[in-house]
Amino acid sequence: MKKATLALAVLSALALTACQKQEATDTTATEATTEVKAEASTAKTYTTEKEQHSYALGASMGLFAQNRLDQQKDLGIDYDEAALMAGFKDGLANTTQYTVPELQELTRASDMKLKTAQDEKANAASVTNVAEGAAYLAENAKKEGVTTTASGLQYEVLTQGEGKSPASETSTVRVHYKGTLLDGTEFDSSYSRGEPATFPLNRVIPGWTEGVQLMKEGSTYRFTIPSDLAYGERATGSITPNSTLIFDVELLEVIEPEVESQ
Repeated sequence: MKKATLALAVLSALALTACQKQEATDTTATEATTEVKAEASTAKTYTTEKEQHSYALGASMGLFAQNRLDQQKDLGIDYDEAALMAGFKDGLANTTQYTVPELQELTRASDMKLKTAQDEKANAASVTNVAEGAAYLAENAKKEGVTTTASGLQYEVLTQGEGKSPASETSTVRVHYKGTLLDGTEFDSSYSRGEPATFPLNRVIPGWTEGVQLMKEGSTYRFTIPSDLAYGERATGSITPNSTLIFDVELLEVIEPEVESQ
């Protein structure tokens, strides 16, 4: 029972780490598909239930571990491949060199080292983002056609539509959009997915809630959103803390909530 609990704890910790850095998982999956395509084409095909379930268990553990190692590599934390493989084999054989409490303590220490490195990287990115965001916003405000609102939101009309505007922040809108960082890195795009997004304006970041209400159906605006109107100190995907974001938003349709008859 103790061994099963430890295994679940280790897998849970790895899974949690994977969630904290989802973009690393996506990148790893893409790269892995490319790198092992030739090998996969000649790999054994598992047909029995026993084979498939066993392979799935092993592959899941491997993917969790690989995601963790990718994160460590990104943060400059090295690992010993020989020791890693020896530990896995010893675990399967129930001949580990450390007791269960010792393994738990070592795993916690490893988690703490990774978290400390992640926090340090996030803090450094935050300081850089604040300075770069302020400089970008100051220069962008000088550009012809750019308007800065009282909140600090900046917008530029790329195409002016003739339809209706959202009545309030409770309005639901259907939009196409593309989001980029200041260096041009695209982090999200409904265009890339080939499908517009639909959502109530009070369920998105404040910069969107304010900005889209300025638009008319058929319009395309470019919003430059200060970090305090975006995700603030939170990190999500490739968006690091205190990032200033740029969105090109095309308002396709305003869907007002139905008013109940009295």
